[in-house]
Amino acid sequence: MHMSDALLSPVVGGTFWMASGALIGYSAKKINEENDNSKTALMGVLGAFVFAAQMINFTIPGTGSSGHLGGGLLLAVLLGPYRAFITLTSVLIIQCLFFADGGLLALGSNIFNLAFVPAFIAFPFIYRGIAANSASPGKLAAASITAATAALLTGALFVVLQTLLSGITELPFRTFALFMLPLHLAIGMVEGLVTWGVLVFIARTEPALLISAKTAIHPRAALALFAVLALLVGGVLSWFASPQPDGLEWSIAKVSGSKELRPEGDAVHKALADFQQKSAFLPDYNFKSTTESLRNPESPVNPGSTLSGIVGSLSALAAAGTIGLFLGRKRTEAEHL
Repeated sequence: MHMSDALLSPVVGGTFWMASGALIGYSAKKINEENDNSKTALMGVLGAFVFAAQMINFTIPGTGSSGHLGGGLLLAVLLGPYRAFITLTSVLIIQCLFFADGGLLALGSNIFNLAFVPAFIAFPFIYRGIAANSASPGKLAAASITAATAALLTGALFVVLQTLLSGITELPFRTFALFMLPLHLAIGMVEGLVTWGVLVFIARTEPALLISAKTAIHPRAALALFAVLALLVGGVLSWFASPQPDGLEWSIAKVSGSKELRPEGDAVHKALADFQQKSAFLPDYNFKSTTESLRNPESPVNPGSTLSGIVGSLSALAAAGTIGLFLGRKRTEAEHL
Protein backbone atom coordinates (compact mmCIF):
# COMPACT_ATOMS: atom_id res chain seq x y z
CA MET A 1 0.00 0.00 0.00
CA HIS A 2 2.93 2.30 -0.70
CA MET A 3 1.54 5.35 -2.48
CA SER A 4 3.22 6.78 -5.55
CA ASP A 5 3.70 10.50 -6.17
CA ALA A 6 1.09 10.44 -8.95
CA LEU A 7 -1.64 10.00 -6.32
CA LEU A 8 -0.84 13.23 -4.49
CA SER A 9 -0.76 16.94 -5.13
CA PRO A 10 2.27 18.87 -3.78
CA VAL A 11 0.04 20.55 -1.16
CA VAL A 12 -1.35 17.27 0.23
CA GLY A 13 2.00 15.53 0.00
CA GLY A 14 3.75 18.43 1.73
CA THR A 15 1.12 18.56 4.46
CA PHE A 16 1.65 14.92 5.36
CA TRP A 17 5.42 15.41 5.17
CA MET A 18 5.05 18.04 7.90
CA ALA A 19 2.64 15.91 9.94
CA SER A 20 4.94 12.88 9.81
CA GLY A 21 7.97 15.04 10.59
CA ALA A 22 6.23 16.34 13.70
CA LEU A 23 5.39 12.77 14.74
CA ILE A 24 9.03 11.73 14.27
CA GLY A 25 10.16 14.58 16.52
CA TYR A 26 7.52 13.77 19.14
CA SER A 27 8.39 10.06 19.14
CA ALA A 28 12.10 10.81 19.44
CA LYS A 29 11.39 13.08 22.41
CA LYS A 30 9.31 10.40 24.15
CA ILE A 31 11.98 7.73 23.58
CA ASN A 32 14.60 10.11 24.92
CA GLU A 33 12.54 10.57 28.09
CA GLU A 34 12.36 6.83 28.78
CA ASN A 35 15.12 5.41 30.95
CA ASP A 36 15.35 2.11 29.05
CA ASN A 37 17.86 1.21 26.33
CA SER A 38 17.19 -2.53 26.48
CA LYS A 39 15.10 -2.52 23.29
CA THR A 40 17.62 -0.67 21.14
CA ALA A 41 19.00 -3.85 19.56
CA LEU A 42 15.48 -5.15 19.08
CA MET A 43 14.61 -2.01 17.09
CA GLY A 44 17.36 -2.91 14.64
CA VAL A 45 16.53 -6.59 14.11
CA LEU A 46 12.79 -5.96 13.98
CA GLY A 47 13.35 -3.22 11.42
CA ALA A 48 15.34 -5.69 9.32
CA PHE A 49 12.63 -8.35 9.70
CA VAL A 50 9.80 -5.98 8.72
CA PHE A 51 11.75 -4.78 5.67
CA ALA A 52 12.22 -8.38 4.54
CA ALA A 53 8.61 -9.32 5.31
CA GLN A 54 7.29 -6.43 3.22
CA MET A 55 9.08 -7.89 0.18
CA ILE A 56 6.83 -10.96 0.27
CA ASN A 57 3.58 -10.38 -1.61
CA PHE A 58 0.97 -13.11 -1.10
CA THR A 59 -1.86 -13.72 -3.56
CA ILE A 60 -5.42 -12.82 -2.53
CA PRO A 61 -7.47 -15.72 -4.00
CA GLY A 62 -10.13 -14.84 -6.53
CA THR A 63 -9.03 -11.24 -7.04
CA GLY A 64 -5.91 -11.26 -9.20
CA SER A 65 -4.20 -9.07 -6.61
CA SER A 66 -1.73 -9.52 -3.78
CA GLY A 67 -0.93 -8.09 -0.38
CA HIS A 68 2.04 -7.86 1.94
CA LEU A 69 2.59 -7.49 5.65
CA GLY A 70 2.93 -4.00 7.08
CA GLY A 71 4.46 -4.99 10.41
CA GLY A 72 3.36 -1.86 12.27
CA LEU A 73 1.22 -3.62 14.86
CA LEU A 74 3.88 -6.24 15.60
CA LEU A 75 6.45 -3.50 16.12
CA ALA A 76 4.12 -1.56 18.42
CA VAL A 77 3.41 -4.61 20.58
CA LEU A 78 7.09 -5.51 20.99
CA LEU A 79 8.65 -2.04 21.06
CA GLY A 80 5.90 0.32 22.20
CA PRO A 81 4.34 2.94 19.92
CA TYR A 82 7.20 5.45 19.82
CA ARG A 83 9.98 3.00 18.99
CA ALA A 84 7.67 1.21 16.56
CA PHE A 85 6.92 4.44 14.72
CA ILE A 86 10.60 5.39 14.45
CA THR A 87 11.58 1.88 13.35
CA LEU A 88 8.95 1.61 10.64
CA THR A 89 9.69 5.14 9.48
CA SER A 90 13.33 4.09 9.00
CA VAL A 91 12.18 1.12 6.90
CA LEU A 92 9.91 3.29 4.73
CA ILE A 93 12.65 5.86 4.11
CA ILE A 94 15.08 3.12 3.03
CA GLN A 95 12.46 1.57 0.75
CA CYS A 96 11.76 4.94 -0.84
CA LEU A 97 15.32 6.17 -1.35
CA PHE A 98 17.19 2.94 -2.15
CA PHE A 99 14.48 0.84 -3.86
CA ALA A 100 11.98 3.41 -5.27
CA ASP A 101 9.19 1.69 -3.36
CA GLY A 102 6.69 4.49 -2.79
CA GLY A 103 7.12 8.04 -4.04
CA LEU A 104 9.30 10.67 -2.42
CA LEU A 105 6.46 13.21 -2.35
CA ALA A 106 4.25 10.43 -0.93
CA LEU A 107 6.76 9.49 1.78
CA GLY A 108 5.01 11.57 4.44
CA SER A 109 1.66 9.99 3.56
CA ASN A 110 3.13 6.49 3.58
CA ILE A 111 4.67 7.10 7.01
CA PHE A 112 1.33 8.39 8.29
CA ASN A 113 -0.74 5.56 6.79
CA LEU A 114 1.60 2.65 7.51
CA ALA A 115 3.37 3.71 10.73
CA PHE A 116 1.19 6.24 12.55
CA VAL A 117 -2.08 4.32 12.18
CA PRO A 118 -0.93 0.99 13.69
CA ALA A 119 1.37 2.52 16.31
CA PHE A 120 -0.86 5.32 17.60
CA ILE A 121 -4.39 4.17 16.75
CA ALA A 122 -4.69 0.38 16.38
CA PHE A 123 -2.23 -0.56 19.13
CA PRO A 124 -3.33 1.69 22.03
CA PHE A 125 -7.05 1.81 21.32
CA ILE A 126 -7.77 -1.71 19.99
CA TYR A 127 -4.96 -4.13 20.75
CA ARG A 128 -4.42 -2.98 24.34
CA GLY A 129 -8.15 -2.83 24.96
CA ILE A 130 -8.47 -6.52 24.08
CA ALA A 131 -5.17 -8.11 25.14
CA ALA A 132 -4.08 -5.70 27.90
CA ASN A 133 -0.96 -7.33 29.44
CA SER A 134 -2.19 -10.88 28.86
CA ALA A 135 -0.13 -13.51 27.05
CA SER A 136 -3.16 -15.78 26.60
CA PRO A 137 -3.21 -17.22 23.03
CA GLY A 138 -6.94 -16.52 22.78
CA LYS A 139 -6.61 -12.86 23.74
CA LEU A 140 -3.54 -12.45 21.54
CA ALA A 141 -5.49 -13.88 18.58
CA ALA A 142 -8.50 -11.61 19.09
CA ALA A 143 -6.34 -8.53 19.67
CA SER A 144 -3.94 -9.19 16.77
CA ILE A 145 -6.57 -9.95 14.14
CA THR A 146 -8.92 -7.13 15.18
CA ALA A 147 -6.19 -4.48 15.51
CA ALA A 148 -4.30 -5.47 12.34
CA THR A 149 -7.50 -5.49 10.29
CA ALA A 150 -8.54 -2.11 11.68
CA ALA A 151 -5.08 -0.68 10.92
CA LEU A 152 -5.14 -1.86 7.30
CA LEU A 153 -8.68 -0.59 6.73
CA THR A 154 -7.89 2.78 8.30
CA GLY A 155 -4.69 3.13 6.29
CA ALA A 156 -6.54 2.23 3.08
CA LEU A 157 -9.23 4.79 3.89
CA PHE A 158 -6.55 7.46 4.38
CA VAL A 159 -5.13 6.60 0.94
CA VAL A 160 -8.56 7.18 -0.59
CA LEU A 161 -9.03 10.45 1.31
CA GLN A 162 -5.56 11.71 0.34
CA THR A 163 -6.26 11.10 -3.35
CA LEU A 164 -9.62 12.84 -2.96
CA LEU A 165 -7.98 15.88 -1.35
CA SER A 166 -5.38 15.89 -4.13
CA GLY A 167 -8.11 16.15 -6.78
CA ILE A 168 -7.27 12.89 -8.54
CA THR A 169 -10.45 12.74 -10.62
CA GLU A 170 -9.54 9.38 -12.18
CA LEU A 171 -10.18 7.82 -8.74
CA PRO A 172 -13.66 8.87 -7.57
CA PHE A 173 -14.05 8.46 -3.82
CA ARG A 174 -16.89 5.93 -3.67
CA THR A 175 -15.61 3.63 -6.41
CA PHE A 176 -12.02 3.74 -5.18
CA ALA A 177 -13.12 2.98 -1.60
CA LEU A 178 -15.34 0.14 -2.85
CA PHE A 179 -12.30 -1.65 -4.25
CA MET A 180 -9.74 -0.64 -1.62
CA LEU A 181 -11.54 -1.46 1.62
CA PRO A 182 -12.74 -5.06 1.07
CA LEU A 183 -9.35 -6.05 -0.35
CA HIS A 184 -7.46 -4.56 2.58
CA LEU A 185 -9.87 -6.23 4.96
CA ALA A 186 -8.57 -9.56 3.65
CA ILE A 187 -4.94 -8.40 3.81
CA GLY A 188 -5.46 -7.16 7.37
CA MET A 189 -6.82 -10.51 8.49
CA VAL A 190 -3.76 -12.29 7.07
CA GLU A 191 -1.47 -9.81 8.82
CA GLY A 192 -3.38 -10.38 12.05
CA LEU A 193 -2.90 -14.14 11.83
CA VAL A 194 0.83 -13.78 11.15
CA THR A 195 1.19 -11.26 13.99
CA TRP A 196 -0.66 -13.63 16.31
CA GLY A 197 1.68 -16.51 15.40
CA VAL A 198 4.77 -14.42 16.13
CA LEU A 199 3.34 -13.16 19.42
CA VAL A 200 2.48 -16.69 20.58
CA PHE A 201 6.12 -17.64 20.02
CA ILE A 202 7.26 -14.54 21.90
CA ALA A 203 4.86 -15.35 24.75
CA ARG A 204 6.57 -18.71 25.17
CA THR A 205 10.16 -17.55 24.83
CA GLU A 206 10.27 -13.87 25.90
CA PRO A 207 7.00 -13.16 27.76
CA ALA A 208 8.45 -9.97 29.32
CA LEU A 209 8.15 -8.32 25.90
CA LEU A 210 4.35 -8.59 26.10
CA ILE A 211 3.82 -7.21 29.59
CA SER A 212 4.70 -4.02 31.42
CA ALA A 213 8.04 -5.07 32.87
CA LYS A 214 9.79 -2.85 35.41
CA THR A 215 13.16 -4.46 34.83
CA ALA A 216 15.35 -4.20 31.75
CA ILE A 217 14.58 -6.71 29.02
CA HIS A 218 17.31 -8.65 27.21
CA PRO A 219 15.43 -10.67 24.57
CA ARG A 220 18.29 -12.81 23.25
CA ALA A 221 16.05 -15.50 21.73
CA ALA A 222 13.92 -12.91 19.95
CA LEU A 223 16.99 -11.08 18.65
CA ALA A 224 18.44 -14.27 17.18
CA LEU A 225 15.11 -15.37 15.72
CA PHE A 226 14.31 -12.11 13.92
CA ALA A 227 17.89 -11.67 12.68
CA VAL A 228 17.84 -15.11 11.05
CA LEU A 229 14.32 -14.63 9.69
CA ALA A 230 15.22 -11.26 8.17
CA LEU A 231 18.08 -12.73 6.13
CA LEU A 232 16.12 -15.87 5.21
CA VAL A 233 12.97 -14.04 4.14
CA GLY A 234 14.72 -11.17 2.37
CA GLY A 235 17.44 -13.25 0.76
CA VAL A 236 15.55 -16.42 -0.23
CA LEU A 237 11.78 -16.38 0.27
CA SER A 238 11.48 -13.12 -1.65
CA TRP A 239 12.09 -15.16 -4.83
CA PHE A 240 8.63 -16.65 -4.45
CA ALA A 241 6.66 -13.45 -3.91
CA SER A 242 3.40 -13.19 -5.85
CA PRO A 243 3.75 -11.46 -9.23
CA GLN A 244 0.21 -10.10 -8.94
CA PRO A 245 -0.22 -6.32 -8.44
CA ASP A 246 -0.60 -5.23 -4.83
CA GLY A 247 -3.91 -4.10 -3.40
CA LEU A 248 -3.41 -0.43 -4.21
CA GLU A 249 -2.23 -1.05 -7.79
CA TRP A 250 -5.10 -3.50 -8.35
CA SER A 251 -7.67 -1.02 -7.06
CA ILE A 252 -6.26 1.76 -9.25
CA ALA A 253 -6.41 -0.52 -12.30
CA LYS A 254 -10.01 -1.52 -11.58
CA VAL A 255 -11.14 2.09 -11.20
CA SER A 256 -9.05 3.90 -13.81
CA GLY A 257 -8.21 1.12 -16.26
CA SER A 258 -4.48 1.62 -15.75
CA LYS A 259 -2.21 0.10 -13.10
CA GLU A 260 -0.36 3.40 -12.66
CA LEU A 261 -1.59 6.95 -13.07
CA ARG A 262 0.50 9.40 -15.02
CA PRO A 263 2.39 11.68 -12.63
CA GLU A 264 1.69 15.38 -12.61
CA GLY A 265 3.92 17.44 -14.88
CA ASP A 266 4.70 20.17 -12.35
CA ALA A 267 8.21 21.05 -11.22
CA VAL A 268 7.81 19.43 -7.78
CA HIS A 269 6.86 16.02 -9.16
CA LYS A 270 9.64 16.16 -11.76
CA ALA A 271 12.36 17.22 -9.30
CA LEU A 272 11.45 14.57 -6.76
CA ALA A 273 11.20 11.86 -9.42
CA ASP A 274 14.66 12.77 -10.75
CA PHE A 275 16.15 12.69 -7.25
CA GLN A 276 14.59 9.30 -6.45
CA GLN A 277 15.79 7.86 -9.76
CA LYS A 278 19.35 8.78 -8.81
CA SER A 279 19.14 7.58 -5.19
CA ALA A 280 17.49 4.21 -5.94
CA PHE A 281 20.34 1.86 -6.83
CA LEU A 282 18.05 -1.22 -6.75
CA PRO A 283 14.71 0.08 -8.08
CA ASP A 284 11.78 -2.29 -7.54
CA TYR A 285 14.19 -4.55 -5.64
CA ASN A 286 16.17 -5.45 -8.74
CA PHE A 287 19.15 -4.33 -10.78
CA LYS A 288 18.65 -1.24 -12.90
CA SER A 289 19.51 -2.64 -16.32
CA THR A 290 21.29 -5.99 -16.11
CA THR A 291 18.58 -8.21 -14.63
CA GLU A 292 18.00 -10.38 -17.68
CA SER A 293 21.69 -11.16 -18.18
CA LEU A 294 22.19 -12.19 -14.54
CA ARG A 295 19.07 -14.27 -13.98
CA ASN A 296 18.53 -17.79 -15.29
CA PRO A 297 14.90 -17.83 -16.49
CA GLU A 298 14.60 -21.53 -15.53
CA SER A 299 15.62 -20.87 -11.93
CA PRO A 300 13.60 -19.18 -9.17
CA VAL A 301 16.81 -17.54 -7.95
CA ASN A 302 16.74 -13.81 -8.56
CA PRO A 303 20.11 -12.19 -7.79
CA GLY A 304 18.60 -8.72 -7.72
CA SER A 305 15.91 -9.73 -5.26
CA THR A 306 18.42 -11.56 -3.07
CA LEU A 307 20.79 -8.60 -2.99
CA SER A 308 17.90 -6.21 -2.31
CA GLY A 309 16.65 -8.33 0.59
CA ILE A 310 20.06 -8.56 2.22
CA VAL A 311 21.08 -4.93 1.61
CA GLY A 312 17.69 -3.62 2.66
CA SER A 313 17.53 -5.73 5.81
CA LEU A 314 21.03 -4.73 6.88
CA SER A 315 20.26 -1.07 6.10
CA ALA A 316 17.09 -1.18 8.19
CA LEU A 317 18.96 -2.90 11.02
CA ALA A 318 21.68 -0.25 10.97
CA ALA A 319 19.29 2.70 10.66
CA ALA A 320 16.80 1.70 13.36
CA GLY A 321 19.51 0.42 15.69
CA THR A 322 21.63 3.54 15.28
CA ILE A 323 18.67 5.83 15.94
CA GLY A 324 17.75 3.88 19.07
CA LEU A 325 21.37 3.98 20.26
CA PHE A 326 21.65 7.71 19.56
CA LEU A 327 18.48 8.52 21.50
CA GLY A 328 19.65 6.40 24.42
CA ARG A 329 23.06 8.09 24.54
CA LYS A 330 21.45 11.50 24.28
CA ARG A 331 19.47 10.83 27.44
CA THR A 332 22.54 9.50 29.25
CA GLU A 333 24.52 12.62 28.35
CA ALA A 334 21.66 14.86 29.52
CA GLU A 335 21.56 13.08 32.89
CA HIS A 336 25.29 13.72 33.39
CA LEU A 337 24.99 17.46 32.81
